[in-house]
Amino acid sequence: MRVNHSGELAAQALYHGQALMARSPGTRAMLLAAARSESDHLAWCEQRLRELAARPSRLNALWYAGSFTIGAAAALMGDAKSLGFVAETERQVEGHLDDHLGRLPPGDARSRAILQAMRAEEIAHGAAATAAGGERLPAPVRALMRHTARLMTGTAYWV
Repeated sequence: MRVNHSGELAAQALYHGQALMARSPGTRAMLLAAARSESDHLAWCEQRLRELAARPSRLNALWYAGSFTIGAAAALMGDAKSLGFVAETERQVEGHLDDHLGRLPPGDARSRAILQAMRAEEIAHGAAATAAGGERLPAPVRALMRHTARLMTGTAYWV
């Protein structure tokens, strides 16, 4: 759950960075709405961490700052690329959540319910970004995003 908590914090930061640099008011509004949704996910994960007597990642400030910077940089490429970045991020998050759901102990219904709700909302964010004109990112960018996410999730698991 620590990894999911860090991921939700990073997603919120991505959207804040993207919204700051968005060119159209409509794109900015969409990104800020998604960031509010990520705030809910963050709160759910934080509550679940407390229930499990676990702690969040000690690197959350780094995850936020780095993700905010990445989001702002993505937005500088224009709204269509920025929305494509959202769609790809959410596609990768969906895969992560599917993997996590597969690893949960069968009796952990509370964590399962949280992750399933998050998954549904992440899919909706990605679909909305695509519908709003998000362009598919080049394969090397998608691969870089995947490797960056693996680094973050692997580190957040332990630190």
